[in-house]
Amino acid sequence: MKTRILVIEDDPHIALGLGEVLRGEGFEVTVCERGDKALETVKSSRPNLVLLDVMLPGLSGYDVCRRMRAAKDATPVLMLTAKGQELDKVIGLDLGADDYLTKPFGVRELVARIHALLRRTGAGPASKPPGETEIFRIGENAIDPKRFELRRGKTVEELTARELRLLQLFHARPGEVMSRDHLLNEAWGHGYYGTTRTLDQVVVQLRRKLGEKADRPRHLLTVHGVGYKLGPG
Repeated sequence: MKTRILVIEDDPHIALGLGEVLRGEGFEVTVCERGDKALETVKSSRPNLVLLDVMLPGLSGYDVCRRMRAAKDATPVLMLTAKGQELDKVIGLDLGADDYLTKPFGVRELVARIHALLRRTGAGPASKPPGETEIFRIGENAIDPKRFELRRGKTVEELTARELRLLQLFHARPGEVMSRDHLLNEAWGHGYYGTTRTLDQVVVQLRRKLGEKADRPRHLLTVHGVGYKLGPG
């Protein structure tokens, strides 16, 4: 089954170009040219990901994103806009967009952002490499990606999407040092404007859920000045 992408873009030339590029990448593409038709199209096409322009006739992309989230629609949203001000990006992300790309953008960057967002959110068959939904272990902990749970004996810990993504990244590359910037890009996306302190706080939470001692972690090890790695535990 192909991953379905809904392109909400009122410029016919841009919409045509995006459609050709994405179909060439193996995606199934639906195009909507009006903001006031977007929510109806989201329901009918059931996309795995939405490319959402901000400046649309009928209803702005901001309003479309706001209404999607108000309706409990968690479909990943990658916002596209000609605006480059940081405030505009923050507004989109605060309204529930998952990532943000400013026009003009390169085709390779767009495709890379789509694949990263699909991996990060677990949306669509193309985003799930073999084994990504299977239970895996870190030490005595069993992590169930389908349930977003970590189990250790009788202890069951709920995981957020970002916590799960980080554990998957560490498990896939045991012993390899990964920089804070790399981990932020993979788990939060290239459009994230926070600091590496956010990552550090999540790692502290993950260590607690993994049953680690704060002063003597065995699994998620700090590499000072660089980032983190998964230890032999």
